[in-house]
Amino acid sequence: MTEIQSKNQPENPTFAYVGAFVDELQRSGVHHIVFCPGSRSTPLAIAFAQHPTIRTWLHIDERSAAFFALGLAKRLTAPVALLCTSGTAAANFLPAVVEAKLTHIPLLILTADRPHELRECGAPQAIDQNRIYGTHVKWYQEAALPEATNTGLRYIRTLACRAAALTMAFPAGPVHLNFPFREPLTPDPQPLPPLEQRDPIAWNGRPDGEPYVTVSEAHSSPYVEITAGDRFVELARKMAETPRTLIVVGPHLHPRLPVMLAAMARAWRIPVLADPLSQLRGGPTLYDHIITSYDAFLRDAAFIEQAAPELIIRFGAMPVSKPLLLYMKRYKDCPQVVIDGYSDWPEPTQLASEVIQADPVAVAQYLFHAVKSYAEEPQQSPGDIAWLRLWQRADSVTRQTLRQTMEHFEEPFEGRLFTELAETLPANSILFAGNSMPVRDLDTFFWHTEKPVAIYGNRGANGIDGVVSTALGISAATTATGEKEPVFLVIGDLSFFHDMNGLLAAHLHKLDLTIILVNNDGGGIFSFLPQAAHPEHFEALFGTPTGLEFHHVVEMYNGNYALVSDWSEFRAFVEQSVEMGGLHVIELRTERESNVQMHRQLWQAVSGALAQLHDTNTESLYEEERLPEKQQLDEADVISGEAIFEPVQEGDDDFDLLEQDDR
Repeated sequence: MTEIQSKNQPENPTFAYVGAFVDELQRSGVHHIVFCPGSRSTPLAIAFAQHPTIRTWLHIDERSAAFFALGLAKRLTAPVALLCTSGTAAANFLPAVVEAKLTHIPLLILTADRPHELRECGAPQAIDQNRIYGTHVKWYQEAALPEATNTGLRYIRTLACRAAALTMAFPAGPVHLNFPFREPLTPDPQPLPPLEQRDPIAWNGRPDGEPYVTVSEAHSSPYVEITAGDRFVELARKMAETPRTLIVVGPHLHPRLPVMLAAMARAWRIPVLADPLSQLRGGPTLYDHIITSYDAFLRDAAFIEQAAPELIIRFGAMPVSKPLLLYMKRYKDCPQVVIDGYSDWPEPTQLASEVIQADPVAVAQYLFHAVKSYAEEPQQSPGDIAWLRLWQRADSVTRQTLRQTMEHFEEPFEGRLFTELAETLPANSILFAGNSMPVRDLDTFFWHTEKPVAIYGNRGANGIDGVVSTALGISAATTATGEKEPVFLVIGDLSFFHDMNGLLAAHLHKLDLTIILVNNDGGGIFSFLPQAAHPEHFEALFGTPTGLEFHHVVEMYNGNYALVSDWSEFRAFVEQSVEMGGLHVIELRTERESNVQMHRQLWQAVSGALAQLHDTNTESLYEEERLPEKQQLDEADVISGEAIFEPVQEGDDDFDLLEQDDR
């Protein structure tokens, strides 16, 4: 605002107060607000709606709205405000707030509340909202009651600057402000102080458009400074002296880390096991040191015995793959170094020998340049080429084996949709994987695509709720920035059921989203868990079939629906959804028991192919040349071998340490 009284600002003390707050949020980098309708939040809702440069996103259901805001902030990597009225509306934000805290997403939660005289006295829609999100927010503050004075406006501008900065301050995460309001809640004219008594900066903000308080260190972090003589020199020396080094990259949102890790691994000739949310599975073939089918071949005991590491270096959060975790436990005496970029200890296995709290991009960059110090000749790398080839050939053989075996399945196989998507998705797509089985099949069957593809998931709390809304929030972010990247969501039927309300956002805001709905009529992942061994209770307690016909829901929200029966249809509808835009739901119906058997057959085929390759030449896994991706194996070799995929039994040491959860 450049005038003492904006023409959009009503002559009302409450609205002068919230207007200053919203104005200061915009100056501090908040450009999006997701709000749910309600009476007590009226002053803030109107103030946001009247601001000319803040985009408002209406959502009816608070739980879905919160996940929608989560998706917006996740894609924008910028703070997004979230507003609701008092009472249980605020409680419905909690699941998304939990996810935001665990995954470092900058959400600014604004809850309206009754004034103090209406609390704990039986007043309607009044609950205890103080610290309602507990430790799941970085910071909480209850705002003072609105006061249109110079002191009151300076206070609320300061609070806005502080809260917005804290959402982005290292590590990013949610911040909660609770606003008590007295009636009247509408902008009815009320007396304000005379113009001559108003401090221009308090009422209008700083004239240069800058925040009232500039928080200069909002994006800083307590990273270890990387200098000669510190522990990074020791880490580089250890890598040079350890031929069988392995790098594991879990989920992360560092935009520069994938390129730096790929370059560093190539320079050192080190295999990199890349989780699908590592952002290392989409892009050019520069990433030839990236191993992506390990979830399948690390189920093979013979390979595990050959692949004994001497040093494991981990970046990012914990990977999805349980076989990878069990592999790391098998070699628990191997030094494991965790590069922790958030100071939140992403190490649930209790296996790490060292945790380094440092900027992972800076670490990778340092190690990339350090390789020259340890090479015997200028053009050499210190890594062990035989160790690298072991992983590369296993990766190539596994991909081909899985691909060829899936071709023989007569009924739709859930995992195959990810190999189909890897080939069908257009460049610059965004792929979001739901929790439970989709993210695990993504890990196993989405190996790599030459096209740039960003892959997301909610892997903080791993919940199956709010997934549709998070994906729609990401779609909204692409619309807001003008990028218009096609967004795809793969989700199971129970998770889809949890968040059907979220589809309203696609209808209200004309968003583009293609949903691949994997409908096995129940909780498919439980068929892989020990609960499946107890059939007398399994269907009622764990399988939980619903028998729902989801096309009715899609129709209600004016979406486009298709039920596919083969892969040519699947590819055609995926391509059509991109051309048409809007909301599309492509349903793939599968059988839970058949899905388990097909997974087991695939693991069996991989084990057989690796065994045959090893039997042919005991040194074959160490050959210099990587097996070409399109080389065909003999069909008999592909389908041979012993079954090795059985549910881990409860009580096993591995199960106790790294129990495969249902999310």
